Amino acid sequence: MNKLTKIGVSALAGSLAAVSVGNAGSMSVKGGATVSWTQNEGETTGNPLGMNSGMTFTGTGELDNGSTMTLTLTQADQTAYSAGSVTLAIPGFGTLGLDQSGGGIDRFDDMMPTAWEETNGAGLTTTLNTVAGSGGSTNIEWTVDAGMLPDGASVYIAMAPAANGGGNVNDKAASGGGNNTGGVGWDFAVSHNGLYDGLNVFGGISRIEQPAEPLKQTGDRNQYVLGATYAMGGFTVGYQVSKDDLAKANGTSAYENQAWGVSFAVNDDLSMSYGSHESEAIKTGATANVTLEGESFQIAYSMGGATLKIAESSVDNNSYASGSANSKDGTTLALSLAF
Repeated sequence: MNKLTKIGVSALAGSLAAVSVGNAGSMSVKGGATVSWTQNEGETTGNPLGMNSGMTFTGTGELDNGSTMTLTLTQADQTAYSAGSVTLAIPGFGTLGLDQSGGGIDRFDDMMPTAWEETNGAGLTTTLNTVAGSGGSTNIEWTVDAGMLPDGASVYIAMAPAANGGGNVNDKAASGGGNNTGGVGWDFAVSHNGLYDGLNVFGGISRIEQPAEPLKQTGDRNQYVLGATYAMGGFTVGYQVSKDDLAKANGTSAYENQAWGVSFAVNDDLSMSYGSHESEAIKTGATANVTLEGESFQIAYSMGGATLKIAESSVDNNSYASGSANSKDGTTLALSLAF
């Protein structure tokens, strides 16, 4: 990790110039790189070689009252920056943050144990629809102080003024009206790892206001997620369900999902996993429902700062369309370096 010390928080970005900081802050930089080879059966792959480079900048500073301010910016996958947040940790209250990297129930979209990546994120592209809630747009989130909760419990409350109205935007700007299908979104998410040794339970709900026009919604958009993981020795198993109720009168009205996974740490360096994620598109009218199913077997081997990873994945009814053309298999090899 490289560190650039004694940089005031006011120097991190012009948008933070109005914040008064009692003490000089610091900035740290860490990152990594991954090279990969991907081959998907039945597709014209083209050049199978790829590279990802990522860096995370973290700037911190302390206010006069003891509150701690943190700026986090992550650059990945050839983007200017792919995730960012500004948080203020207030003693006895918790952490308030402006989040462009998820938040709300989005943190629980797929919590299944893996050796490497989520079932649908290991090289074989799927159009799996999970849950994002308010985390799909820039949102404000309150992480409740641990001292206000039972031991092992975490509570998050998130709000997005326009949860379906666009992605992340710059300061002094707005995302625009878009298709005017989304209003205020609220998320409530909770997890608890203190009920039983090795057990972690999690869940959350989200509600996004949406008008009846122009896409013929029949009500607000509601999302739910509930699941658990259990670790014993080198094994970790997990199961979760989620639902995205779009409240549409035409086309797909909802997605109902269930996922499970198991991972095994052979030793400190070698781990393997198998996972499955099913998602049923609930259709309105006479159109039949379609279930997308993705599976992935993964192995990861660490050698100090380098990790060699392989994933064998498959998907049936990709894009929620039946037929042999939408059933695919894929192999991904990757070498990741951390610095």
